[in-house]
Amino acid sequence: MSDSSYMLDVLPDLAAWGLFGLALCSAIEKLVPILPSIALFLMLGMLGVAKPLDLPAVIAVTAAGSTTGSLFWYGMGRWLGPARGDLFVLRMTRRLDIKEEWYLRLKRNYHGHPIRATLFGQLIPVVRAYMALPAGVLAIPAPSFAIATFCGALIWNTPFLVSGYLLRQQILAPDAAAPAAVAAIILVNLLLLALLRFNRPSRSAA
Repeated sequence: MSDSSYMLDVLPDLAAWGLFGLALCSAIEKLVPILPSIALFLMLGMLGVAKPLDLPAVIAVTAAGSTTGSLFWYGMGRWLGPARGDLFVLRMTRRLDIKEEWYLRLKRNYHGHPIRATLFGQLIPVVRAYMALPAGVLAIPAPSFAIATFCGALIWNTPFLVSGYLLRQQILAPDAAAPAAVAAIILVNLLLLALLRFNRPSRSAA
C-alpha cells in the first residue's frame, strides 16, 4: 500500500476526532506532503463539515494546522542556519526533482518581500509545502511568517473545504468540485495582486 493510499484510508478516522483531527490532518499535509492538498481538503470538507455553521471553525482549525506544520519546518530551518540549511534544501530539491533555480529565486523574493512571498507561496501547489524551511534558513521574522502563512492557508483551504461540503450535499458535481475551488483561488490571487498594485506608491510620487 502506498503512503497516499494509507493516508486516504486513515482520513475518516482522523476526521472523526472532530476539530482536533481536522487540524492534525492539515498539519500532516505540511509535515509529510504525501497527499495532494487539493484532494485532502476536498475530503476534509466532505468528512468534517456536516452543516454550513461548521465551516468557520473547520476553516480556522485547518489553517491553524497548516501553519503549525509550516512552523515545524521553519524552526528546522532556523536551527540549521544558512550554510547547513542551503545544503539541506538543495539536496531536497534534487531528490524531489525540483530545479535549484526555484530555491534561489525564492531566496531573492524572500529578501525583497518576505510577507508577500509567504502569503502567495501558500497559494501555489507543491511550493506551499516546501517553502517554510527556506524561510527559516533566511531567518524571516517568525511572527510575520506565521501570520502570512495562516492568511494564505485560509485563502487556499476555504474553497476546497466548501467544495467538499457541497459535494457531500450533492449540490456540486464531483467533476466540478476541484476546478471550481481552483477558479476561486485564482480569482482571489488576481484580486490580491490588483490590491497590492493599487496600494504601491508610484515612482513619480517618490
